[in-house]
Amino acid sequence: MKKLTKLFILLLIGCVSSVGASVAFADIVEGKDYTVLSTPQPTDDARSIEVIEFFWYGCPHCYDLHPHIDQWRKNAPKDVKFRYVPAIFRANWSVAAKTFYAMEALGISKDLHDKIYDAIHAKKIDLAKESTLFEWIEKQGVDRKEFVNAYNSFSVQNMVNRASQMTKQYKLTGVPALVVEGKYLTSGKMSGLPRDTILVLDALIEKARKEKSSK
Repeated sequence: MKKLTKLFILLLIGCVSSVGASVAFADIVEGKDYTVLSTPQPTDDARSIEVIEFFWYGCPHCYDLHPHIDQWRKNAPKDVKFRYVPAIFRANWSVAAKTFYAMEALGISKDLHDKIYDAIHAKKIDLAKESTLFEWIEKQGVDRKEFVNAYNSFSVQNMVNRASQMTKQYKLTGVPALVVEGKYLTSGKMSGLPRDTILVLDALIEKARKEKSSK
């Protein structure tokens, strides 16, 4: 009986802590939890609330946030449209961007997105080197020539150029960066722990939803 009582108390504390965290981020503060873009950017679908994660495969903070974002996506509200955009701050970041868009073009992102993060951060494989990247891709069961063709294609280069342009237009200063409805920006650094970032993200989505409904 004592064990059951102790378990109940622990569960109750956990629930209160969880509620407390949610309440703490219910009233998010501009400049602390998020910023407002000086020039709001157009979204792809006016019917949905757009969420973009700007990322870089080589970023340890993106790697830490990724499983939380991945879990959040599985239960994201139906009116939310999420997409990844590889940020490009330096020329050598274009390898990761080309990798992402080549995988998108071949329809293998779902299978390899997580594996690339793990290869870089857990296994310490330098996928910024194209020769190493192509060898690694082949080991994943992907046709090397097909991937290289997609990687070097005109369409992928166009998407990389667009990603570079967006990195500047959204005035990003680092990654990971989450942008809600082309207007509100938050990041892991601003919001503390990854789970806090998710709480802020949810609050920003609710804020954007209320603004949409009031129009």
